[in-house]
Amino acid sequence: MQNKPSFILRNPSANKGTGFSQEERNRYALRGLLPPKQESIKEQSARCYQQFISFQNDLDKYIYLNSLRDRNETLFYHLLMNNLELMFPIVYTPTVGEACQKFGNEFRFAQGMYFASGDKGHMRSMMDNWVNDQVDIIVVSDGSRILGLGDLGTNGMGIPVGKLQLYVAGAGFPPERTLPVIIDAGTNTQKYLNDDFYLGEKHPRLPNDQYYPLVDEFLQAAFDKWPNVLVQFEDFSNDHCFHLLDHYRNKYLCFNDDIQGTGSVILSGFINAVRAVQKPLKDHRLVFLGAGSAGIGVADCIMTLFEEQGVSKEDARKCFWFVDSKGLITTTRGDELTPQKKSYAREDHTAEQQLKTLLEVVKEVKPTALIGLSGIGRSFTQEIVEEMAKHVEKPIIFALSNPTNNAECTAEQAYTWTDGRCIFASGSPFKPVEYKGVVHVPGQGNNMYIFPGLGLGSSLCRAKHVTDEMIITAAKTLSTWVPDQEVLQGKIYPGLKNIRAISTQIAIKVIEKAFEQGMAQIERPESIEALVKSYQYLPEYDQTK
Repeated sequence: MQNKPSFILRNPSANKGTGFSQEERNRYALRGLLPPKQESIKEQSARCYQQFISFQNDLDKYIYLNSLRDRNETLFYHLLMNNLELMFPIVYTPTVGEACQKFGNEFRFAQGMYFASGDKGHMRSMMDNWVNDQVDIIVVSDGSRILGLGDLGTNGMGIPVGKLQLYVAGAGFPPERTLPVIIDAGTNTQKYLNDDFYLGEKHPRLPNDQYYPLVDEFLQAAFDKWPNVLVQFEDFSNDHCFHLLDHYRNKYLCFNDDIQGTGSVILSGFINAVRAVQKPLKDHRLVFLGAGSAGIGVADCIMTLFEEQGVSKEDARKCFWFVDSKGLITTTRGDELTPQKKSYAREDHTAEQQLKTLLEVVKEVKPTALIGLSGIGRSFTQEIVEEMAKHVEKPIIFALSNPTNNAECTAEQAYTWTDGRCIFASGSPFKPVEYKGVVHVPGQGNNMYIFPGLGLGSSLCRAKHVTDEMIITAAKTLSTWVPDQEVLQGKIYPGLKNIRAISTQIAIKVIEKAFEQGMAQIERPESIEALVKSYQYLPEYDQTK
């Protein structure tokens, strides 16, 4: 530390506030600049907790927590880690969505880095402006598809910031080794282009011939600066996300959480849902509403279960039905399908047999599982859910769109319309539901169960790439955290209070898989668990500094 009180008290990674000892106050010229009492971090955290719960509005709570992070990083993470189930919906979904929409209006303190079209040719030198020499993980977004809210442009910075806070709390990445990034390629949302407080470049989104070189320069600069960094793509629009993943996944250490992370966490929930309904996998019929990055990612992961049980891809695909805004996706529908949609397009419907609505598909298919990743709130109507429940003893209903208002149905609706028989999961949290004297605890298929451990394992072993097998391993590891007795009662995800232990176990299994595949680029340690735990950050004051 520099011997300057202004530096110490204004540097969030160095500041301890009232936690500075008397010896430290003398050493760093802090006497008289703080109240006399020295407090432990637990005492400070108790005060911050009381301050947090005093706010009635979730956005105010979000602003409070980020302001705390900006002045005392260690205290922020101590508070967050010890109250994660309470504060997770504030630092991330659903509150982060509102925070992003109001990002320019509520801006207080810059976090992360911004790379705009005007920075073309300068990105590598800009990397040297970052405050820390070592970065282990970058979460990057271009703001083009934030949650289910659409194109927010630079306002999307709240997503990389929040995601990395969860990497720290959930997996133990040291906060100083994380970097949130926005690539500002413009926005097509007119209200932001007209907004005096919008902080991004005010022009429409760049065409592909300018957009892809911009992203490429960023990635080249990042891996030149930090050769062992892991890059997570976050909230890129469907017209770019698949191309970026396909182009870079075998070139750099990277993954797309919306495609692969979502696929993995929902695969884990589906594994347990199949355990809960006790129906052979080959007899399941899955209807998806939404065929974007998340929907295709989930289907691709679930497909691996069929293949492991000896079902050919051709036969497995017959168990999947995808519905988008134009109805059932078929090879005879008459419109141009993206490559991702083509892989799941049905070949057993003529143009005359085309089904136009989700209700029509449910009536014909009689699905065992209804999976929503459409971004369209309340699209699982009572008629649709009750129609499904007529033919299935224990319907699997996953209403996964974020934030909460975009969920295809609420937990209460799902349990009520299925007479309490469904296995339910959502993307954003819902409170427990009491129905006919039974309390049902909704599952939350949130990527936080997967990406912290997947990222930690991939980073620590310096994996060449994040492979499909590593992602499937993460899903299977998560599924084991729910015992059979709880699964049979309809619980398919563990509690978030165990997230650090879950992430640690996922990281260990991912590293083992990386060594098995020849992807790890470190010497195999005597104990992988010891390697993981020795790296993990704990938010406590270091009295030696």
